[in-house]
Amino acid sequence: MSAQPTAPARSKRLLRIGAAFAVLVGLAVYLVVQYVTGGPGAPRCSVRTADGGAPYEISPEQAANAATIAAVGSSRKLPERAVTIALATAMQESGLRNIGFGDRDSVGLFQQRPSQDWGTVQQIMDPVYSAGEFYTHLAKVPGYSRLPLTVAAQKVQRSGYPQAYAKHEPNAALLTGALTGRDGAAMTCSVNRPADGKHPGGTDQVRKKLVREFGPDVLPHTDGAAPGGGKGDQGDKGDKGKDGGRVLTVPALPDSSGGDGDEDAVTRRTPGAGQAGGSASDADGAGSERRGWELATWAMAHSGELGIEQISYAGKMWSAADSGKGWQQATGAAARAPGTDVRIVTGR
Repeated sequence: MSAQPTAPARSKRLLRIGAAFAVLVGLAVYLVVQYVTGGPGAPRCSVRTADGGAPYEISPEQAANAATIAAVGSSRKLPERAVTIALATAMQESGLRNIGFGDRDSVGLFQQRPSQDWGTVQQIMDPVYSAGEFYTHLAKVPGYSRLPLTVAAQKVQRSGYPQAYAKHEPNAALLTGALTGRDGAAMTCSVNRPADGKHPGGTDQVRKKLVREFGPDVLPHTDGAAPGGGKGDQGDKGDKGKDGGRVLTVPALPDSSGGDGDEDAVTRRTPGAGQAGGSASDADGAGSERRGWELATWAMAHSGELGIEQISYAGKMWSAADSGKGWQQATGAAARAPGTDVRIVTGR
């Protein structure tokens, strides 16, 4: 009969097992954090705060999804408050990631359920569609812009944890200010350039995505021309140089947010008005400047997938090659471009 382990021996074994378990748990937590944050040294997007505090940081993937959500709100001429509610909801539901799984049959940015008549899985996995569905339901909530964010979001989502949306409101409001152009140049993104020298996207892809997310009026019309065949394309032809046909200029036309039937007209998006909005009529200059930063920030957020190498607006320039430096003083052709246009240079 073998001798039984003594109490000290058993204690040491339990300690070793406990230490090994703690290491495994720590490793799992580390891997999860690296997945969520993109890992050390990974490309990041940051939004500065007005008080000079620590910026809010997200991955380029999250920034691109947030920019799409904001653009769809802009295309529907919704107030800033609607965008903030949508962003906070997506932050809680998916971490601003377009995931194909969730509780029961929930999928996508807003974890919408096909079984609850939100659409098919394929439709919901389209960020433009899912954001549009969220806004459609939100707009049916009477006085949603004056409700607490948790209440407004819950009336759309019917979540089991409605108070969870509240913790995301400050960062959602910060993102809203940057993505709607109210806080010009507030967002900066760093990107990794393709190691093989190949560039995705191109000006055609930028045009298509602009129109799909902001609506056809984002690019000017001319007689008989399709969206994008007007001033923007003329700008391309007139700006050859070393960039050739890789330049797209998009006029920063004033954004008259808030349609005639907008119940929440008091909270329409107005430059400098913050979440409360302000008057419905903007001065053209202020509206154009805000629209320009809205488009420029959208382009930066989507720069990786669209192969955007350079963005310039209002005397400022962002370059993928120097993305870590953020917005800088424009030089060369970017400096000579009209200050009312957003100039986008793609890699091909």
